Amino acid sequence: MISARTRLAYALVAVLLMITACTQQPHPPQPKIPQPSGARPPVTAGSTARPVEPVPSVRPPGMVDPPSGHGMSRYTGQKINWRACATHGDRTKQCATVLVPLDYAHPNGTAITLAIARTPSTAAHPEGSIFTNPGGPGASGVDFLDYFDDHGLRARFDIVSWDPRGTGNSTPVRCFTDQQMDDLIGIDYSPDTPREVQRLINLNTAFGQACLAKSGALLEHLSTADTVRDLDLLRRLLGEPRMNYFGFSYGTTIGAMYATMYGDRVGRMVLDGATDVGSTPTVSQADGFDRTLGNFATWCAQQDCRLGSSKQKVLTTVGSFLQQLDQHPIAAGQRQLSQALATSGLLYALYAPASSWPQLLKGLELAIYAHNGSVLLSWAYAYYERDGSGHFDQFNAAFPAILCADEPNTGAAAELKAWAADEQRARTLGQLIGPDLTCATWPVKSSNDTQHKISYSGQTPVVILGTTGDPATPYEYAQHMHDALTSSRLITLDADGHLAFDQSRCVQTKVIDYFDSATVPASSTCPN
Repeated sequence: MISARTRLAYALVAVLLMITACTQQPHPPQPKIPQPSGARPPVTAGSTARPVEPVPSVRPPGMVDPPSGHGMSRYTGQKINWRACATHGDRTKQCATVLVPLDYAHPNGTAITLAIARTPSTAAHPEGSIFTNPGGPGASGVDFLDYFDDHGLRARFDIVSWDPRGTGNSTPVRCFTDQQMDDLIGIDYSPDTPREVQRLINLNTAFGQACLAKSGALLEHLSTADTVRDLDLLRRLLGEPRMNYFGFSYGTTIGAMYATMYGDRVGRMVLDGATDVGSTPTVSQADGFDRTLGNFATWCAQQDCRLGSSKQKVLTTVGSFLQQLDQHPIAAGQRQLSQALATSGLLYALYAPASSWPQLLKGLELAIYAHNGSVLLSWAYAYYERDGSGHFDQFNAAFPAILCADEPNTGAAAELKAWAADEQRARTLGQLIGPDLTCATWPVKSSNDTQHKISYSGQTPVVILGTTGDPATPYEYAQHMHDALTSSRLITLDADGHLAFDQSRCVQTKVIDYFDSATVPASSTCPN
């Protein structure tokens, strides 16, 4: 379905520890069938454009008639009515909803609902608000405030977030049922034959058609630029003269687009885990995950681990195991661990900092030598936000819908070509991650807003955080965004894992000083 996703990693170490501690007894071993990477014949098939279909007239929840008035004045006069909605320690989260135009070019038309939330400052007279977004695309900002450790920013600011259009408790995208999602995440998404390619195309096509049937015109208005227009309206409704913003992962795309579209309104902005802004040459997420797996392999060999006495031997052990699962899945409790699910579980674990690698090692050892895939399967389910009852979080619908609103209108042929290039560079994981056919089979054209070229040269510097061993948003992306936002500063964390802020006191100090006192940090490197 979807190649390596951009996800948050704040609570991952605790999850890894918990899952590893709860593993079941090993199952009897199954035969090993060597299948060297790269042995399959090349697969070249597929269309050259998206299979665009007519948009049905459906109204997902929260799609309503606009407020009274005319034009944008319908929306700019709204008052936000906050209510207490959750308490965590000394934090009382407040929630509300506002309406925004489905289509900003036609504000007198249909409206959609945005869910917003804030954790108020501990100060008697806060300096203002810091908006934050956790990424995805499609992650809930309202939920994010329940566990976001701001490391003291609330001493001066309210922390505000929202569920972007299409996401969570805002007007949501809806797609597959839970059972259909189980089928989708379990499919062989590294096809070896034209028949397997076609099966993958067919299932992804069915997924997109389900999204269109249940979400309708919402799918035409989910671009990052649409979300940025929503964000600027929220800024205005909160009475903030400038946009103070802290974005993570895909949240950096929102921030960079905001700076591009509303450069004169940029306040203090920090972007952690910068996404690709289209600069060339670049690297893919497959490269990033393969590189981080290589760093893990080097560490493992230095520990004299069971997987191998050198980096290459560790990579060969892991790669051979994953290849064997293509024809010989292993038991994982009452279920089976397929190649696709094992790869997803491994990707999930690689988001975490290097401090969690001992737990990753234990999970791999259990699967490879005891043929018990329960840990990797648990990580795969966490990756797809599938709970113990088999229910999938709405993220699985929002993610592709938002992503495909921004992606070019190319078809499967281009994605298969890109996959072939990934295989050549990312020698262990490139083949296994497979082609990203979700947008290639998406039934709605991407937005014209994709014509916005990211750029910013304003007087208020943007601070970009990049981690050298970040698998999901490779460090090169931070360098490219730094080049595109010419008045930015780049803070580099020399470490592994996704995102920098939660890993490093050095990074936190620079970020907090910037928000608190507008002390602009110089471009520099923080040690692990």
